[in-house]
Amino acid sequence: MTNLGIAITLLDAFLLTFGFALRRRTRFPAFGWIGVGLLAAAECLLFARVWPVTVYFTPIAWTAYLLIVDAMVRALTGKSRLTNRPHKFFEVALLSIALWVIFEAYNFRLANWTYVGVPTGPAGALLGYGWSFATITPAIFETADLLEALCGFTPSRPITFSSGAKNAMVLFGGACLTIPLLLPRQVASYLFVLVWVGFVFLLDPINYRLGWPSLLGDLRVGYRGRFYSLLLSGWICGWFWEFWNYWAAAKWHYIFPIFQKHKIFEMPVPGYVGFLPFALECFVMYITASSIISQSVRQLGRS
Repeated sequence: MTNLGIAITLLDAFLLTFGFALRRRTRFPAFGWIGVGLLAAAECLLFARVWPVTVYFTPIAWTAYLLIVDAMVRALTGKSRLTNRPHKFFEVALLSIALWVIFEAYNFRLANWTYVGVPTGPAGALLGYGWSFATITPAIFETADLLEALCGFTPSRPITFSSGAKNAMVLFGGACLTIPLLLPRQVASYLFVLVWVGFVFLLDPINYRLGWPSLLGDLRVGYRGRFYSLLLSGWICGWFWEFWNYWAAAKWHYIFPIFQKHKIFEMPVPGYVGFLPFALECFVMYITASSIISQSVRQLGRS
């Protein structure tokens, strides 16, 4: 199954690279080549088992990935997150740490994954966890930017939902996030899928009602590009997450009580589907958190 995982991951990389080569408008920026060099060096040092690359390989690889993909977006569109709004990029990275801690809190209760090989010292562990968590949401967003630039999604028929439907979404999302916390751990450990979809249903209708960016708002005006690009981004990032995690010394293992005999890399096969809604959650959770922070800052500025 590992060979299948390698094949799928390389196919994803090839399709992105081939699409980029066909649509590139300007030269590939220098910082993108720095990312390519960093990733190549990290891979070589990983398989040579050189410390500390073996321990910090995951955040190193994702830092290189962010440089590469941002450079690709820049060459395709003439703009990118790092070059045009670096302060927003680092805001996303900081919020990514806080938002992922929410999932870690659920995992503390549901025990679906565990970490091995992480430095035992507080400074080393903090660096490893913090740096890794800081790359999660930026990776989803940068990959979605690249996919939007490559796919050129066109406007389509608007889709609207009634107020009752949006209320039902909020209630359903709240139930998804609450039920796993109320049931016995032995049962709740089977239900992490509810957490992977719960925040989308809970928060996106709220974001929409408050006038913040939302998937429902996109659908209402006939724009599905963000929705599709996020789903595809979750799929692609999921394979890269598991691919790079597999050989790292500091890594995660999935311990949820089903499909343990059917794995690609460390992930049981059905788990890859969960990366799709997870990308949507990254978006809606970031919008909620960043919008609340922005409004609070503005109110403090007026007081």
